[in-house]
Amino acid sequence: MDSFYKLLGNRIKQLRQEIELSQEQFSELLKVSRVAVSQIENGVRKITAEEITKIAKIFNITTDSLLNLEKDIKVVLQKTEKKTTKKKEEMRINVPQKNLKKFKEVLLYILNKIGSKPNIGETVIYKLLYFIDFDYYEKYEEQLIGATYQKNPYGPTPKEFIKIVSLMEGKDLRKIKDEYFKYPQTKYLPLREPDLSILSAREINLIDQVINRFADMNATQISEYSHNDVPWLTTEEGAIIEYESVFYRTPPYSVRD
Repeated sequence: MDSFYKLLGNRIKQLRQEIELSQEQFSELLKVSRVAVSQIENGVRKITAEEITKIAKIFNITTDSLLNLEKDIKVVLQKTEKKTTKKKEEMRINVPQKNLKKFKEVLLYILNKIGSKPNIGETVIYKLLYFIDFDYYEKYEEQLIGATYQKNPYGPTPKEFIKIVSLMEGKDLRKIKDEYFKYPQTKYLPLREPDLSILSAREINLIDQVINRFADMNATQISEYSHNDVPWLTTEEGAIIEYESVFYRTPPYSVRD
């Protein structure tokens, strides 16, 4: 039984890190102390049935998926090359190849335009991508990047981001740890220009509109702003934000003519 809790704790830690939640943020969602979260992740504290239900809800998975330690839960980037045989069954968030290319080029476009600004860290980039995706969907009823956004305490978080950036590091961009007003900040600096052939003029125009609206906001300001957008408001904590909810936006956030 002790080994089960150690494995489960490690699984919970991996899931928490996958969506960029700190132990402090996770403890607030779970309504326990940060010390209790540390004990859970280290397998030294048993988890109650109620806590298991809450944890599954935070990660937007079933309790069966959480407790089935033989099944991986991860973001999977689809590739055009030959398929590989998987040793474990996976719960997949599929990122088609064309979406992967667009994600990379949109990110590089943002970084080339404003990535060097001191306020543009990882949190701000998350929200820029969210507004680009959801504004485009509201305006044209089509997906631009089509990333999967999860409702987290600091606003919408693209679940594919960490996985895709890890593929881009050293080749397309450089990741650096910095400080902004004495707060730790993760920044990304581009190593190449974006391939604009991947993007249409309509897409570039909307991306520019989003950048112009939010380029001067810091992480706190843009997070607070995103918290009043209907898609975020109508989604449960830890759940995936549905694109269709964008059609119920209030006038200050709506971009439809």
